[in-house]
Amino acid sequence: MDLPPRRARPAVHRFSLRYLLVAPVLLATLTGYVLFLHSDVNMYMLYSQCHARSRLPWLSHIPVLGSPACFLVSFFQEAVSSSSHASIRASSTMAAILSFIAGLLTVSTVEAARICNAPSIVIAYPTGPWILFTLIGGAIVWELVIIPAFFHRSRAISAARKAGPGGSHAQLPAGPADPTFGEAMRHLGPNGLAETVAIPVAVAVGFVVPSLLMLVLDNPAAVLVWLFFPVLVSLVRQAVRRLLVVITLWARVGGQERRWNGSGSLHLESDRRALVAVYALPVACSILAHGYLLWSLTRPDDRKEMTRSVLKFITIDAFFVGLTVLYWILVEAGWRVALVVAGASVMLGPGAGICIGWIYREQTVDPDRSVTVVAVGSRRESEDASPSEETPLLR
Repeated sequence: MDLPPRRARPAVHRFSLRYLLVAPVLLATLTGYVLFLHSDVNMYMLYSQCHARSRLPWLSHIPVLGSPACFLVSFFQEAVSSSSHASIRASSTMAAILSFIAGLLTVSTVEAARICNAPSIVIAYPTGPWILFTLIGGAIVWELVIIPAFFHRSRAISAARKAGPGGSHAQLPAGPADPTFGEAMRHLGPNGLAETVAIPVAVAVGFVVPSLLMLVLDNPAAVLVWLFFPVLVSLVRQAVRRLLVVITLWARVGGQERRWNGSGSLHLESDRRALVAVYALPVACSILAHGYLLWSLTRPDDRKEMTRSVLKFITIDAFFVGLTVLYWILVEAGWRVALVVAGASVMLGPGAGICIGWIYREQTVDPDRSVTVVAVGSRRESEDASPSEETPLLR
């Protein structure tokens, strides 16, 4: 049987991991340098106020953690405020950045739910890396922790598949028990359909609502709650997923139960309604925030000096996160997907850009296109057989 022409293998499978990590390390170094270069006396004054217990006394007087916690809360509060009223320029800039985070959070949660990523602690359990991102490292966490974890997992899958019997075109066993092989490896599982409800609800309740409260209320308590959005997202996702599974176990309505139970896996990008349910919220938030930001640029800049200093830090950090994510997509999916992300980000905002690009990316992602996997037990193919719904696909 004539094999279809192969597309170019992604860079993650053509180059050594040590070479692929040169760019993230350089980006991390550059991030630290640029942030240091743009630091000013306002940042030191903000921390000194917390250290002296003169700012947010209810928080800064906590032993050991009081001063750093006060600084973080004050830092983000200053980013959305100006004197005694909310700053349009500050709130619009923060809204655009937060919508970008909403898109990244949705993408990382979807990847955490995929069967193939289960062996990777960093990918499958993203709460820890996201907490580090929010409280300590910012862009450096993406550059030195998250992106290397995805590169390592892609190469681990490729190496395991190549090591199978028979060489690069081996017929390897496929099934839900092994996330390295099989046509369901890119599926959400083991309760895939429940995840399509749990993920958007978790992002909405755990991140979007706290973000809106932080922007609208300009209150330190709201900022403190927002800082722990990774924990909120994880808890809400687990609660909703378990609730849906329990409900469907009791609901004996037609064939619905079979959709939730059994293998339970679901390829998100093959189900249009599920795809819209998962990505609609971050895309909508990004479009609204992008429009708000463009409108704010026509208004006078009403930010006070401290707000300018803080927002400069946050904007630089978000810029380097964007560069790192673009490099990630370029390495794992190619320049076309990276171009889609960049174009959509310019038109609709970075949050929508990452979501749209991620949907398009799924059409190009293959752990290693030099490896062909055929599920054991599949129908025998004749020389003139044409692909059909029964033909095993690697996704």
